Amino acid sequence: MEGISGTTARRSGLLPALTSAVAFGGSGVAAKPLIEAGLAPLHVVWLRAAGAAVVMLPVALRHRDVLRRRPGLLVGYGLLAVAGVQACYFAALSRIPVGVALLVEYLAPALVLGWVRFVQRRSVSRSAAIGVVLAVLGLGAVVEVWHGLSFDPLGLLLALGAACCQVGYFILSDHGSEGDDPVDPLAVIAYGLLIGAVLLTVVARPWEMHWRVLASQAALGDKSVPAILLLAWLVLVATVVAYLTGVLSIRRLSPQVAGVVACLEAVIATVLAWFLLGEKLGGWQLAGGAAVLAGAFIAQTATPKAATDAVAGSLADPAQDKGLSDTTSHA
Repeated sequence: MEGISGTTARRSGLLPALTSAVAFGGSGVAAKPLIEAGLAPLHVVWLRAAGAAVVMLPVALRHRDVLRRRPGLLVGYGLLAVAGVQACYFAALSRIPVGVALLVEYLAPALVLGWVRFVQRRSVSRSAAIGVVLAVLGLGAVVEVWHGLSFDPLGLLLALGAACCQVGYFILSDHGSEGDDPVDPLAVIAYGLLIGAVLLTVVARPWEMHWRVLASQAALGDKSVPAILLLAWLVLVATVVAYLTGVLSIRRLSPQVAGVVACLEAVIATVLAWFLLGEKLGGWQLAGGAAVLAGAFIAQTATPKAATDAVAGSLADPAQDKGLSDTTSHA
């Protein structure tokens, strides 16, 4: 940034990066009580995307020309980064713990490396390959494969689907920043949410939703809270604030630093699920989760800059979830 030293820029970017990780990490603990209260996972996804799309509508109107310039990018982003990631992640939450779902989703950095190596046919470093192997072994510990999978297989498959959709987000973010016609990331986020909400309307059929759930109480661990407050958190904090602070952080931090901070999302989600929902993980799951995060960290920081610089940069803005991610989330 002009007029700001590199050190000052990094310091000013750290707080937004941490805010984004906390916001995305909190999506699962807000969504799961709504699902358990009677809302279908797809309906929760639709409420999140539609609510955030309304909030981001002024940004979309300001960047109307993007629809004409890059329609394919926006449709792909809405389909994968918004609708696909969130639908798979929230459906996984209805069957497996929040922490496990997010840790499986964090295989995405390893899958991105696979895309770079085998689809784009670019070389990756030995350290990056070690990171991928470490992440896969860690996932095996999380799901305790020696017990024949200790969690619901369909739930794990849905979480893996979220990881695959997140790869699409990374690749599309890479394309959005390339060439002579780059797209403002805020415009991509705004139109991604709008298009994702439209696509989810067809699939989720919100007119069949149990709207009365939003006027009732939902169980957050051993406490009851208004369901509408959980939805407000999911829309305003876990989606709008998470995306906006994620974009701000990647502009001020190096991709490597922002990517490392983004890895905290999985830790934050697991801790929040532990304290708020009572979802405890055993020793092997905790060790495996640490291995997944370490592998993701090694994989994204060891990737050769010339090969995947833009992709690594996108790792700092997790859709997910996140979840989004969780969602990002940015589940």
